[in-house]
Amino acid sequence: MDLAYIPSPSTGVIHLGPVPLRAYAFCIIIGVFVAVWYGNKRWIARGGTAGTVADIAVWAVPFGLVGGRLYHVITDYQLYFSEGENWVDAFKIWEGGLGIWGAIALGAVGAWIACRRRGIPLPAYADAIAPGIAFAQAIGRWGNWFNQELYGKPTDLPWALKISAGVNREAGLYHPTFLYESLWCVGVALLVIWADRRFKLGHGRVFALYVAAYCAGRAWIEYMRVDEAHHVLGLRLNVWTAIVVFVLAVVYIVISSRVRPGREETVEPAAGGDKSAVDADADPDTDTDADGEATGEAEPEDAPADGVADTPKNGAGSAAKG
Repeated sequence: MDLAYIPSPSTGVIHLGPVPLRAYAFCIIIGVFVAVWYGNKRWIARGGTAGTVADIAVWAVPFGLVGGRLYHVITDYQLYFSEGENWVDAFKIWEGGLGIWGAIALGAVGAWIACRRRGIPLPAYADAIAPGIAFAQAIGRWGNWFNQELYGKPTDLPWALKISAGVNREAGLYHPTFLYESLWCVGVALLVIWADRRFKLGHGRVFALYVAAYCAGRAWIEYMRVDEAHHVLGLRLNVWTAIVVFVLAVVYIVISSRVRPGREETVEPAAGGDKSAVDADADPDTDTDADGEATGEAEPEDAPADGVADTPKNGAGSAAKG
């Protein structure tokens, strides 16, 4: 008799009249809000303006959802296009199935488009939202718990996950790989936050560290899973993906730190306000009136002996205000 285990929800859907409320979708939505909220705090701390992260997320999130679903459907095409399967199920995103690799890749395309429209460097934006994405993944993985999916091999450990009988699954106690990955993502977020504060990372290296750290955990967690997947040279496809992406992320960190050391001084051109632009272009010898408009009167070359210049009749000082 098993005295300790993690129970699984009997259902992941609550019906509010004719409207189904799906826990999987709520976990994704909550994760997105956390990522945007925390990313906004980090962006402001880096010198950006409030609301910019959310504006760019309007592009990045839809692209990411499409990319995540495409990766899942392409790599697990047999679930939708083999004999006896219904290809329409490929569009049922609420039933689970988002590949983080595709979500990040296509989400980055959406973010790049939005950043380009605003004149913002994508690496700086990626650095700001990196730990938030890790937190979002940690929350989103609980959607797999509600759907009773993505569990590992059978186990009798006290924290085993109890799975009930269902379509393509057998009842039993399994490794809660969703929980392992959720906790790993929290650890990745904390690691990235610490490293960023400690080493003042910039130019995309915060994001690259997040990617490398996540891949390191995803490789061994993926190896424990028992759901159907394609294998290459004895390893699951996602394990190989994690290895390749990990190497690319580490290479980027090394090269970037040599080519572009330090951190960006300006992450958003408009964040410094128009004040910096005005100060840079203003003639220090040009008077301005109380409204900040140039009067055209230059400071006299010969000031009185007491060092106080004559004041124009309109009362404005001789120094530019701004």
